[in-house]
Amino acid sequence: MIPEGTRFLLPPEARLKAELMARLRDLFLRHGYEPVELPALEVYDPSHPLAERAFKLVDKTGEVLTLRSEFTTLLAKLLRPHLGEGVARFQYAGALWLREGDAELGRYREYTQVGLELIGATGPLADAEILSLAFSALEALGLEGEVEVGLPSLVGEVLKASGLPEEARKEAQRAIHRKNLPELTELLSRHPVSPEARRTLLALPDLYGGMEVLAEAKSLPLPERARKALEDLEKTLELLERPVLLDLGMARRYEYYSGVFFRAYTPGFGLPLLGGGRYDGALLPKAAGFAIGVERALEALKPPKVDVSPEVLALDLKALRRFAQEKRVELFHGEDPVAYAKARGIPYLAQGERIWRVEEA
Repeated sequence: MIPEGTRFLLPPEARLKAELMARLRDLFLRHGYEPVELPALEVYDPSHPLAERAFKLVDKTGEVLTLRSEFTTLLAKLLRPHLGEGVARFQYAGALWLREGDAELGRYREYTQVGLELIGATGPLADAEILSLAFSALEALGLEGEVEVGLPSLVGEVLKASGLPEEARKEAQRAIHRKNLPELTELLSRHPVSPEARRTLLALPDLYGGMEVLAEAKSLPLPERARKALEDLEKTLELLERPVLLDLGMARRYEYYSGVFFRAYTPGFGLPLLGGGRYDGALLPKAAGFAIGVERALEALKPPKVDVSPEVLALDLKALRRFAQEKRVELFHGEDPVAYAKARGIPYLAQGERIWRVEEA
């Protein structure tokens, strides 16, 4: 038995997982994102966003440690002493752990992510770079995908300008994010706001669709900073030149994300495969990134449960060394290589420098 929320992978899933991670790491490297390696152990920090859900350990000195539960916060903390002026690009990959499963992560307690961070650049071009790489990541995984783009800062600026008390703003944010118009209407009846603010707040949950949503949003009475965020988003999408699905009522963690937030889905699979966005000022002055859930990608791809047979059955080490340079080869141990090859569906036998079809044996 293994602990709940963990996985044991056999071939071909384990091999496919490694291949997917290698494809993503190669893609990011070719776009200038250098790999970093992060420790699996962190010093416990009660201010960490996942502090209460992290696995805690105590070392022999009595210091409280945690297992790594999230990459971005740890990477930002470790990078600060090493960052200079200009733009830096980093990628990471590895396992994360939580004491309890997360519904957004498929309820795993141990899961794998591959991700990247663009640091020191902000604005529409930087956001377009990140979004473009999200599309490329889906293609590298071999998945058809749709990217859903939100602007939590738009909701945040509208709420700040509304005059609602802080607790009411939090309630409104949750109602907008869940697209619960009756709840939002009832809340505004208890906390009157200006007609302009009311009109905008009630419109936010329905701002969902294609590029026409931008025009609809721009026609609303908006505070200046919200209008600027919309203009930047419009420039980003012009630079991206890829169709996206807009959800301008997306209000998840609006106090954290300073610009775009996005998720990607594939048809027939209801959970997001990747997610990320811009978080200037939250952890670093200028930063954006995203992470891919590798287990999610595996589930979406639905790999076969039966392993693929090798192409060649080698009868000695010389043949193994010779043909493994270009094919999948297995070294034979036994008494009847022909019967074994036929049973496994291996088409070729090889010995020394010679290779021949099993039917010819």
